[in-house]
Amino acid sequence: MKKVVLLFSLIAMLAVQANAQKKKSYQSSDPSNYETALGVRLNPWVVGFTIKHFIQGPHAIEGIVSTNHSHRSNVTFTALYEYNWNIGLPELNMYAGGGAHVGFYDRRDYDWDRYVDKGKGTYVSPGLDAIIGIEYTFKKIPLNISADLKPYVQFVGPTNYLGEEIGGVSARYTF
Repeated sequence: MKKVVLLFSLIAMLAVQANAQKKKSYQSSDPSNYETALGVRLNPWVVGFTIKHFIQGPHAIEGIVSTNHSHRSNVTFTALYEYNWNIGLPELNMYAGGGAHVGFYDRRDYDWDRYVDKGKGTYVSPGLDAIIGIEYTFKKIPLNISADLKPYVQFVGPTNYLGEEIGGVSARYTF
């Protein structure tokens, strides 16, 4: 799974470089004060890569590839739509939206009952996500930091609840 995460991050970086455009100027009516941002997202249980791209005006899409610290053989791919708006300062935005994810989990790590019944194996779990957060983009350096809550529901496996992995902080390099 580490190779999958590394491959995805390399492809994302190449795609960003191929499509990178000049940073937008700060405008009070348009909260997208950067075009694309690539970085790291983490919380006490999860670490991952994140890429956020403004498609037009306040509308953005974000992709997250993450894994659990203690269960490194598991990986989750998340795609989100986010609506952004300014809150006071041109560098300070709030965002909210939703999307979907698909996770690949080891039975022993995430679903002990299935592991006991069926033995070793990996299962795929699709699910739905929501997100709400706040972000700050520095004017003089190409850095964006954010904090958010990302509750989710999974359709397969035991983690179909609002678990400890719902919050996170991100640091991203802006293009």
